Amino acid sequence: MADPKGFLTTPREGAHRRPVEERLRDWNEVYPGEGIGTSLLPIISKQAGRCMDCGIPFCHQGCPLGNLIPEWNDLVWRDDWRAAIERLHATNNFPEFTGRLCPAPCETACVLAIDESISGGSVTIKNVEVSIIDRAWAQGWVTPQPPEWLTGQRVAVVGSGPAGLAAAQQLTRAGHTVAVYERADKVGGLLRYGIPEFKMEKRVVDRRLDQMSREGTIFRSGVNVGVDVTGQDLRARYDAVVLAMGSTIPRDLPMPGRELGGIHQAMEYLPQANRAAHGEEVPGQITAHGKNVVIIGGGDTGADCLGTAHRQGAANVVQLEIMPQPTEMRPLHQPWPTYPMLFRVSSAHEEGGERKYAVSTTEFLGDDQGNVRALRLVEVRFENGRFEPVPNTEVEIPAELVLLAMGFVGPERGGLLEQLEVELDERGNIKRDTSYMTNVEGVFVAGDAGRGQSLIVWAIAEGRACAAGVDAWLREGQTSLPAPIKPTDRPLVV
Repeated sequence: MADPKGFLTTPREGAHRRPVEERLRDWNEVYPGEGIGTSLLPIISKQAGRCMDCGIPFCHQGCPLGNLIPEWNDLVWRDDWRAAIERLHATNNFPEFTGRLCPAPCETACVLAIDESISGGSVTIKNVEVSIIDRAWAQGWVTPQPPEWLTGQRVAVVGSGPAGLAAAQQLTRAGHTVAVYERADKVGGLLRYGIPEFKMEKRVVDRRLDQMSREGTIFRSGVNVGVDVTGQDLRARYDAVVLAMGSTIPRDLPMPGRELGGIHQAMEYLPQANRAAHGEEVPGQITAHGKNVVIIGGGDTGADCLGTAHRQGAANVVQLEIMPQPTEMRPLHQPWPTYPMLFRVSSAHEEGGERKYAVSTTEFLGDDQGNVRALRLVEVRFENGRFEPVPNTEVEIPAELVLLAMGFVGPERGGLLEQLEVELDERGNIKRDTSYMTNVEGVFVAGDAGRGQSLIVWAIAEGRACAAGVDAWLREGQTSLPAPIKPTDRPLVV
């Protein structure tokens, strides 16, 4: 293990963010200097030394990638960063993405999280991870790994989010010729247009895409598969097809007044803001400037909208959540090592705005021009398996911009899915077998399109596992690629 008394002598310390008043004036990452990994270097070795190298490392249970967490913690503590990045890349294609964006279920499964009053809290696993990869990039240790020979077989990957990119990189390195199709004008999926710059600067995505291009992966952006290229075209041109288009149908809120102007889905709003932050012209851009903004949905996407609205100069921002406010300590009914629902404060929440819990929207109210001017809310409590309104608690709050950030309900129907004739499950996701193959021979699915809305770490794990399934099918049962999870695996929850 690293430091035998590390967790007793070293308190838990995370990354320090830039002052709020400074970071609200730009779109850069909220951490100082060259980014989070660099800013952590003065403290991260001692933080890695807090790892106990448990006989049964439950952090592995929390991480679907099977990251070798105690091993690279020990290597960082010993200042062997080159070996640490080799261990990290052995299980994770894109630790710079997970180190910035993953909510770190590995940390809540850390043995030091059993009783934080004694241990001081879990190891800052996510921070160690991003420090390793950012240092590796800075030292030039991340280089292309092209295959030694080509198999002569071709694979199409539809979608360039984390699942699609992970599958593509694994299959390229296995020797297949891989083309990634993306309907947006640039590659990256939600990593590029859904994640705000202040959470992850797009240079982080671009440097990884450059590595993949140098390895031989082909990227075809601006191609709407199902329209510009049909499913039949893909099956004729390629030996296998991987569907990794994500879960993109947003959950709506069909309340009275939903048709009013100024009510938008989060994924209408965030991509426009990302484009504008990079200096692109966005005609008719949805902006929060000078407006009362209400965000419906208390998750990560809602927080992304919150930070974006602050940077656009919103007059006021309120974020609504139908669930009651979580506690700051782990609830008894969510025991370790499950991932608990806790009251968490993201960088966006530090920057201002108000959070309202246990409320439900009953109506959107409009002005004379047909635009939203307010929301009517009611407090709710969970009774008999449903949320019931609390009598005499109705209020109105002003809103000139309403953003719906309530999650997603599956991949887009019609088009490509109809052309390929793939079957859907009862939740509207694409069915697959234990090898990630759909009911159509040679057509596979990875990520949220098959799993449903999930975390980035699960998407990367699915991409890696799906690549193993594709490779085995193309090689008639043989593959050397790792398969970290099965399609049926789920996080450990209560």
